[in-house]
Amino acid sequence: MGPDNDTQISTFLLLGLSKEPESQPLTFGLFLSMYLITVFGNLLIILSVSSDSHLHTPMYFFLSNLSFVDICFTSTTIPKMLVNIQTENKLITYTGCITQLYFSTLFGGWDNFLLAVMAYDRFFAICHPLHYMVKMSPQFCGLLVLVSWILGALNSLLQTLMVLQLSFCTDLEIPHFFCDLDEVVKLSCSDTFLNDTVLYFSAGLLAGGPLAGILYSYSKIVSTICRISSAQGKYKAFSTCASHLSVVSLFYFSVLGDYLGDYLMSASTYSSHSTAVASVMYTVVTPMLNPFIYSLRNKDLKGALKRFCEMAGVKWTTVLKVMNCP
Repeated sequence: MGPDNDTQISTFLLLGLSKEPESQPLTFGLFLSMYLITVFGNLLIILSVSSDSHLHTPMYFFLSNLSFVDICFTSTTIPKMLVNIQTENKLITYTGCITQLYFSTLFGGWDNFLLAVMAYDRFFAICHPLHYMVKMSPQFCGLLVLVSWILGALNSLLQTLMVLQLSFCTDLEIPHFFCDLDEVVKLSCSDTFLNDTVLYFSAGLLAGGPLAGILYSYSKIVSTICRISSAQGKYKAFSTCASHLSVVSLFYFSVLGDYLGDYLMSASTYSSHSTAVASVMYTVVTPMLNPFIYSLRNKDLKGALKRFCEMAGVKWTTVLKVMNCP
């Protein structure tokens, strides 16, 4: 706890998604399954892209980074939730809460930036195909990812340092399954005007900016596709960005649903528990569905996944034969 705090605290209480003891085994099994699917699904995409030279393109480079961030995003929150359910202990230490807050804000921001970068990539691929390979060079792609990571890290660091200056009183119950930034700030008994101002400003700038870029990119993409004369050409152009558009829609609709719930809470019976359930969509469900969306709608990635699994199967069979040799 920082030196300016009036009350020295050591733990917070994560209320989770359900208070019913009989529902805990079902919740544990459901979230463990979703976590394993998320980790193995996104890891499979990373390995398939890295092992297939045909997929060493900007689009799949960004997709690999997105898959890595999704693994880290869910790993920040779900394991602690599963441990709490299994041990029937909902406590999280102050240090653990601040750490979880930092990394959840960090990876959530990276997710947001990478989706915008991927929209920019699709914009150049469809609207300026002749200049695509020159513009989206490996150096430029790496620079886009690096800038995204730096901006996300700076924002997360700023938000966390401001939380460290807050004082907390006796009500330390977080109506969530992880230490969400907004929920932790609400628990403070000190003045949070500056925290709220910075939070809303950064949300408008660092979330609204990428969203505006995505909307602009797709407005140009739709305009370009509409000018294509053949139906086959339109379908081919649209299919290259359909997966990304699906992921963007799922991510932003769930995030907007979560934050809209926060605003409605003060004016209606919309509960904090409802916002916790809504946040499951972008923290758990979206990262889990990303591998399915990209692999099912992309023939190149589907082929790479198949070849990687076949290659892994052959290597595993060879290892087993060697181990069984007398």
